[in-house]
Amino acid sequence: MKSLLVSLAVILLSFAAQAKVFRNAYISFEMPDTWKCNLEQTEWVCRSEQTKESKEAIIILTAKEVGPTDTFPLYETHLNSPITLTARGGAMSESKVVYKSKTVQINDQNWIDSLHLGSEVPNYFTRYLATIKDRIAILVTFSAHKQYYTKYSQDFFKAVMSLRVIAAKNLLSTPDRSSLRPGSETLGVGIGQAMPQDMLQGDGMNEGKGSNKTMLLGGALLLAAIGAYIFLKARKKKR
Repeated sequence: MKSLLVSLAVILLSFAAQAKVFRNAYISFEMPDTWKCNLEQTEWVCRSEQTKESKEAIIILTAKEVGPTDTFPLYETHLNSPITLTARGGAMSESKVVYKSKTVQINDQNWIDSLHLGSEVPNYFTRYLATIKDRIAILVTFSAHKQYYTKYSQDFFKAVMSLRVIAAKNLLSTPDRSSLRPGSETLGVGIGQAMPQDMLQGDGMNEGKGSNKTMLLGGALLLAAIGAYIFLKARKKKR
């Protein structure tokens, strides 16, 4: 427990570490200096440029014109249920809901926040953050292999806390609209398609002997502490 508190303290206080800002037509956030984002059709895929680390964690961004399925209650309902994943070879499995969706406020914008295990890639945690602003719906996913989620918790925390929706009100009438999916689609439908092939296997990491359960418990407790911090900060702002 002491080590978890130390880890949380490091996350909350070490914002001076090197990071760079990614910015596209609708969102900006901080990411590690060694990461890079590439546009894959309509999804932005961000991960480390280091070969080994590039398979450990990934951030994917997608956005669409608001349609009939884009409401905060519908996002909550969807993320509160297990997500069906079709793996290579056609095998199907359901994700584990690590924590159910809740509303968090980040830089004056409300987001629906939820965490699953095995929803996009087998053996990977994926944190979902979804929001709506004006006529744009946005989804940001933070995925990391279960062995390494704690390793990337600090980077993910910084990225989440720096999220800013910067979409212009006339975005849908500009050339940047080409990076948005149509309103008739469901938000997040392109996430799985954008997942790099070298991550789809999900089993490629070396499983640590006897340490897996400890790491999962530690990661879950750390994520719970981070979630509580964000909630209390948002609540304090409203007062």
